[in-house]
Amino acid sequence: MRKVSAEKYQALVKMSNPEGIIGALAIDQRGALKKMIATHKEKVEVEDLILFKESVSEELTPFASSILLDPEYGLPAAEKRAETAGLLLAYEKTGYDTTIPGRLPDTLAFWSVKRLKEAGADGCKFLLYYDVDESKEINERKQAYVERIGSECLAEDLPFFLELLSYDATIADTTSKEYAKIKPKKVIEMMKVFSDPRFNVDVLKVEVPVNMNVVEGFGEEIMYSKQEATALFQEQSQATDLPFIFLSAGVSAEQFQETLRFAKNAGSSFNGVLCGRATWAGGVIPFAEQGTQAAKKWLAEQGRSNIEELNEVLMQTASSWQEKLVR
Repeated sequence: MRKVSAEKYQALVKMSNPEGIIGALAIDQRGALKKMIATHKEKVEVEDLILFKESVSEELTPFASSILLDPEYGLPAAEKRAETAGLLLAYEKTGYDTTIPGRLPDTLAFWSVKRLKEAGADGCKFLLYYDVDESKEINERKQAYVERIGSECLAEDLPFFLELLSYDATIADTTSKEYAKIKPKKVIEMMKVFSDPRFNVDVLKVEVPVNMNVVEGFGEEIMYSKQEATALFQEQSQATDLPFIFLSAGVSAEQFQETLRFAKNAGSSFNGVLCGRATWAGGVIPFAEQGTQAAKKWLAEQGRSNIEELNEVLMQTASSWQEKLVR
């Protein structure tokens, strides 16, 4: 078991449900959210992003253990969250520089872990794109970057959530069959890398180890049998001694819930979720076309139903992070 400070431990408790499971709501999207709204609205203002985040926070945090927001547009939404919900703040700039190779990370220019904590954060989240097969020079730059953030979080006694997104520098489409063949290795190996204590990561936020759309019983085209997929979930779970939570990766609420059930049956010891679009994405259309009140109505009805169903599945499938961390 890993040891963390009493302050970090209490912050993690604040972001979890009473059973020690993280049922967090993610709406730290910036560029992606703007594109979603722009699909249904001619002109998208900064105020639109702020209002939608506020609506999600107000309507759904009574049913979430915590909420992940960005400090650029999300701080007003942080003020609207339920008293029972902890607060995670994102530290990374949205997107990455496409003019140079490597999808190199960068932090928000006017923020530090100290400032995130002063803004009320119970935890710091940082997103890293990582290809275990990329050049040593690129990956060592990324590792050094994560070391710096880990040291900041250690100095401020703030839990460090590292979100890892796999990719391959030679394959543009991570949803392709070509990428599905190599995804398990990419996901599992990068988890091993960042489980090293030198990075001071407290919780890993990760993808499931296989594209479920090509798993027997989930998609029309089968590349992995249920038995093969089960073995990959087991391998992922054994790849780290850190608490790890799953991201929804934009899939539907129903598919995400079925994936969590599959993970449980496979023997995965995952400790919760940070679920975004699978919960609230359907609220974007009424927001863009009819305004805030229409979005709130959708969130209060279908959004709430999505998150309550997810919570029910979590209680049946996830395990407490307190089995992996001690004070």
